[in-house]
Amino acid sequence: MTTIINPGTNDNNGGAGMVIGVIIALVLIALFFVFALPAIRKGNSGSANINVTLPAGTTGGSSAQ
Repeated sequence: MTTIINPGTNDNNGGAGMVIGVIIALVLIALFFVFALPAIRKGNSGSANINVTLPAGTTGGSSAQ
């Protein structure tokens, strides 16, 4: 019995998908160098100050009049 193999189609799309992929990769690399690398170099030096001001509350009992 003969086996028939159909060849794949030849689209010749010019590699547009690869060009888009390279552009996206370059954008991600640029964003890494602009935002992530300085944050990594700075590290967690503990210089963040978090100040929380709470309102003075009453203690005990209800304040209903």
